[in-house]
Amino acid sequence: MIRIPFHRRKLIINRIALTAFFLLLQILWFVLNILLLSKYFQGIDRALHLLSLAAVIYMVCKEENPSYKIGWIIIMLAFPIFGGLLYLFAGDKKPSKKLHKSIASTKEKYIVQLNPGNEALKKIEAADRRVYSTCKYIRDLSGYAPYDGTSVVYYKIGEDMFEDMLSEIKKAKHFIFLESFIISEGKMWNSIAKLLIEKSECGVEIRIIYDDMGCVALLPPGYYKTLEKLGTNIKCLAFNPVSPVLSMVMNNRDHRKIMVIDGHTAFNGGINLSDEYINVTHPYGHWKDTGVKLCGKAAVNFTEMFLELWHTFKDVDDKPDLTAFLPEKYGTFQENDGFVQPFYDTPLDREALSENIYIDILNQAQRYVYIFTPYLILDDCMKSALCLAAKRGVDVRIVTPGIPDKKPVYRLTRANYKPLIDSGVRIFEYSPGFIHAKSFVCDDKIGVVGTINLDYRSLFLHFECGTFMYGCKAIADLYEDHMKTMEKSREITSDNIGKYYRTTMFDAVLRILAPLL
Repeated sequence: MIRIPFHRRKLIINRIALTAFFLLLQILWFVLNILLLSKYFQGIDRALHLLSLAAVIYMVCKEENPSYKIGWIIIMLAFPIFGGLLYLFAGDKKPSKKLHKSIASTKEKYIVQLNPGNEALKKIEAADRRVYSTCKYIRDLSGYAPYDGTSVVYYKIGEDMFEDMLSEIKKAKHFIFLESFIISEGKMWNSIAKLLIEKSECGVEIRIIYDDMGCVALLPPGYYKTLEKLGTNIKCLAFNPVSPVLSMVMNNRDHRKIMVIDGHTAFNGGINLSDEYINVTHPYGHWKDTGVKLCGKAAVNFTEMFLELWHTFKDVDDKPDLTAFLPEKYGTFQENDGFVQPFYDTPLDREALSENIYIDILNQAQRYVYIFTPYLILDDCMKSALCLAAKRGVDVRIVTPGIPDKKPVYRLTRANYKPLIDSGVRIFEYSPGFIHAKSFVCDDKIGVVGTINLDYRSLFLHFECGTFMYGCKAIADLYEDHMKTMEKSREITSDNIGKYYRTTMFDAVLRILAPLL
């Protein structure tokens, strides 16, 4: 069992405090300097006003999400003295050019080794031309093709997926790749870590990636070194380490959850490696999360995603080679359970891939679209797509948490209810507790399960991944889970919304600033 000693727990607390202190100090220094300079030098004051005006004009002309533009324009108009400088300092949400170049370079080397997916795409085209266009878009924009020859298991609760993860780890003979936004000491992580150590001693190659910001309050600095000391075949990477230096790169977190075993088996979903995800602890009532297990050809997409990030920041001199990790190298798979297309979205490009996939599903829906999301913080494009689908007769239903994990975000989620309900969208809140699942299911034929929330961070700032499914048996399980979950949930309607939520000026401010948070 891995335990963090008391003195290391103090390091975690100190790490959070120091990071927050230095960030606050930098912001205060920045604001005070601007105010002092503008007070004593009228020329500087005028120059800063002109800079804010120029920044507003730049934002209006910029190819950017309209909601993001409006938030910054309001800030710059409200604080003309330093609003423009604030935008130059912290407003451009693009990752650093160095990070962009590094990951893009590694991706180019790996992506060419993947199957272009022409055979599976042709089969999809013959079956459904509309779904084909969606799969082709995902393939062309992300590089990840659809596959047949893959079976899918859907998990309606984290406990079930956890048990299967342990079972598959025990079967591993060659390698295990594990990537998670959060790792926290407890039953879940300690059980997995124990097996990983045992497997490493048997010669199985273990590689682990965790997001440093996601674990900043849970793990001490340098925890990756601790993991690497546990076994000779264990390597670990802390993605984008937290720095007290104010940087927008800290916004771009690795929110993906991936486990790949021997190339042929992969797990994906919203489930982090922490006890609340399997209901060992109950900080927000019953925790509902979901995931999928893929066995077969499509697992290679998750292998590529993992190795792409790994070789960008660790073992960078290794020659990219997927052949040692292909599914067929360690097994054969004949089952034809529809088509599966794992994909990942990156903030490095200007393509809102995940949002576009969700909108495309809404646009092609004929009967229903059911959605699980822990956060409902929408831009105008997503809101319009949801409302339009409902207005044209599609049964659109969304399940959000009944108990919040973050109260301001929960209030912002509820602030989006009324325009949706007025358009015919049905909103349900998961009464037993917190729903962390992220999924779409449409017309008994399309499903998406992954890490992608309906909020600005997931759709525009984070590294995310998902599993697009067409014609798979698991879609029926996903649909059934939505129906049973809604039975346990309270429906928010135009008649009872006042009982749960009342609009205030604070909500209006929250909605305006939501894209910047």
